[in-house]
Amino acid sequence: MNCKICQHTSHLLLQGRILNKYNVGYYQCSYCGFIQTEEAYWLKEAYSDAIADTDVGYVTRNISQSSITSSIIKSLFNKGGYFIDYGGGYGLFVRLMRDKGFRFYRQDIYCENIFARHFDLTDLIGDRRFELLTSFEVFEHLDNPMAELERMFTYSDSILFSTELQPEQPLKLFEDWWYFAPHMGQHIALYSLESLKVIAKTFNCHLYSNKRNLHLLTPKKLKFNPVKRFSFTHNLGDKLMSRNFQNKNNLILEDYEFIRSGYDQQINPAAVDSASQ
Repeated sequence: MNCKICQHTSHLLLQGRILNKYNVGYYQCSYCGFIQTEEAYWLKEAYSDAIADTDVGYVTRNISQSSITSSIIKSLFNKGGYFIDYGGGYGLFVRLMRDKGFRFYRQDIYCENIFARHFDLTDLIGDRRFELLTSFEVFEHLDNPMAELERMFTYSDSILFSTELQPEQPLKLFEDWWYFAPHMGQHIALYSLESLKVIAKTFNCHLYSNKRNLHLLTPKKLKFNPVKRFSFTHNLGDKLMSRNFQNKNNLILEDYEFIRSGYDQQINPAAVDSASQ
């Protein structure tokens, strides 16, 4: 199997059961480290719901990302321009950004726009180039990342995106990294920092990354790394709270583990809750 990022050879890294029913192989590139699954024949089933019900950090994460994006736009881009959120889900991020005064529009062909109706890409008349394209928690879902990136760059020269980078420790089992998320079967493209560097070179961009989960591709050569000081946590993969999650009484991690336990046991999560009482 060839790597979808750099076309070098990928070797079987691990096999595991996803959606509690399919045995799937994950392959890692020998050159850039990118991890991809075998042909993702299960995706229609995996996307029976556009947003996984285990994504209990969805609201808090969008609030955090809106704050980070506002700061980056003010320091690097024309804040009076137009912006697009690619794979924008329910439109919560777009609504938050418009509430802050930024002309954001949503693009997502798979999910209903609930919070930002009338501000979809299709609501704009004529073609338009955008100051910045944002794409949060989308890259790990891409079956063909390079083709999708080509489409993104037709909208903007700069892309601000989030996706978790692979951890330093060896990956031999799903349990070694929570971001595999086998219970939902949607994470089929998992990046290393080296694979992002290959992407940047391919599209003649500079890469700026916090080397964890937030990254910027842009043709602008900057004197500083604008995303280095920013980080957000899902409250899932690690239990260290960033300043956006310092409320020790929040139930995000507990709720995630509660819902996930229902998938692991292949029963209704409500039954797990009642059984524990």
